[in-house]
Amino acid sequence: ESVGTAIQLSAFSLKTIEGLLQTSPRHKGMLLTACSGFTSYANAFVQLDAEALESTDYEASERLKARARRIYLRGREYCKRRVELKRPGLRAALSADPATALGAAKYEVKELYWLGASWGSAIAVGVDQPDLVADFPVVRTLMEKALAIDEDYADGAIHEVFITLDGMSPTMGGDAARARKHFERAVELSKGKSASAYVAMAASVAQPAQNREEFDQLLEKALAINPDDVPDIRLATIIAQQRARILQARVDELFTAAGAPSPAA
Repeated sequence: ESVGTAIQLSAFSLKTIEGLLQTSPRHKGMLLTACSGFTSYANAFVQLDAEALESTDYEASERLKARARRIYLRGREYCKRRVELKRPGLRAALSADPATALGAAKYEVKELYWLGASWGSAIAVGVDQPDLVADFPVVRTLMEKALAIDEDYADGAIHEVFITLDGMSPTMGGDAARARKHFERAVELSKGKSASAYVAMAASVAQPAQNREEFDQLLEKALAINPDDVPDIRLATIIAQQRARILQARVDELFTAAGAPSPAA
């Protein structure tokens, strides 16, 4: 399941897949499609709306974030079910000791990526949920394993995730220098055609560092990309560019209070 394909799934098709899974609950392909589809749908059509409202209607924004979190967690459960087919008891093991939970079983990069993406996205819109935030080390473990399997996956998509993970504070295991290296690699693997890499760098590194010049330059680079250059990720590019415009509209707010937290945690 590619990043671009997952985003194009509609709410209707996701409901259809859930219906099919009731009769074939162990179908690996449909489990992954459900996981990636719900995760992408929440990001593209719910969280993005929440971000657009954050400055003007905080309460509506929070309601949308709560809805996005529920959809992310719904997707996460399908990925959990898929990986547990290979390692029974993995769900409980991941929460207890993420460093050793995966064991020696052979996983596919796409199942680890989407499990980490759904889980991490739920945390990002659920920072007021302590039990959920406590699972953050699990996300890093999943993405580290995925990166070790195939760093080229989806033209650098895993490196893009690490821009955000390493853009967090040092207390959360972040490191801005590492984030910058992941950004450079993501740009290299995508041949500069991934708008989301530039947006992630702007939101997760440049803005927390209060580097407005770099912030502006990164968003302009994201917006300069022609979505038709890479048809497979055309919708993903358009969504990333919408996010870039939202950040541009908030630039004075984001750079007025020094050290304001990243809007794309």
